[in-house]
Formats: sequence, structure tokens, C-alpha cells
Amino acid sequence: MDRAQKAAAVAELRQTFSEVGVVVVTRNHGMTVAQSTTLRNRMREAGATYKVSKNKLARIALDGTDYLSLGDMLTGPVGLATSTDPVAAAKVAVDFAKTTDKFEIVGGAMGATPLDQAGVQALATMPSLDELRAKIVGLIVAPATKLATITQAPAAQLARVLKAYAEKESEAA
Repeated sequence: MDRAQKAAAVAELRQTFSEVGVVVVTRNHGMTVAQSTTLRNRMREAGATYKVSKNKLARIALDGTDYLSLGDMLTGPVGLATSTDPVAAAKVAVDFAKTTDKFEIVGGAMGATPLDQAGVQALATMPSLDELRAKIVGLIVAPATKLATITQAPAAQLARVLKAYAEKESEAA
């Protein structure tokens, strides 16, 4: 990597750090290409990214960002999982770590708040932004649905009573 490529990599990482909601630092011990591809595909599906970076370049890119606390975690073969949704990258990383022993979670950060391995796992158990939105919409729609059901019930009961009288009249005649 020449100096221009290193500068471009640092600029790209710094921009990523300024746009994301969470960064999860992972360590991979000899993952195969197929495993790396699977991990990247899962990240992409969840709206997150996974990137392996040189530790020194990542440390340089951390300067001036909220994620400065990640510098101590950047030792050995690490990868950075990032996402704008604070839960997506953590969820995929934790799920993937369960499937292989060659991939482990070191820690992470949500802005200026550093997270240890347990913090990342706790973050992964939280519902994602889309799930929270769905729950809110469900809570908003539920009262309207109940109201519609309640207002229709008396009319339906009245119709059943009238039908029963009509059937009784026709049987009597």
C-alpha cells in the first residue's frame, strides 16, 4: 500500500466513523473465504458493513471521532462491523460468533460510549429500529381496530336478533 492508498483508506474509515451509530470490533482467527463472504452478506442484509482494516490506519482514523476508545481494542487480526442502526451490526456479529469458533467479539462502541464483549451481546438482544417501528405502528393501530370492532358489534347483534325473529315468524306461518 503506498502513501496515497493509506491516506484514502484513513479518510474512508474516518467518514465511516462519523456516520455510524455503532462499531463492533471483532477478531478472526483463520476464517475461510466462504465464512468471510457469509458474514459480509449477512451484514449487508441487515444494513451493516464488515471491513478488515490495518490497525495502525484504523487508529489514525479514530482521531477526532467519538470512537477514540476503540484504539485499545485494535490488536491482532481484527475486523470492524459498523451500522447506522445501533443494533444491526451487533446482532449479526453475535449471531455469527455463535456459529464459528474462529470469530470472536472483542468489544465496540456506540459513539463515545465504549462497550465490552458483554455490552455488545446485550446490545444484540435489543430489538432493531425496524422492529421498534413495527411495534409502535401496532400500538397505534390496535385502539382503532378495537374501536371499529366495538362499534360494529351492536349492529351485528341487532341483525342477528331481527334474523331470528324473521325465522321464527316464517316457521310459525
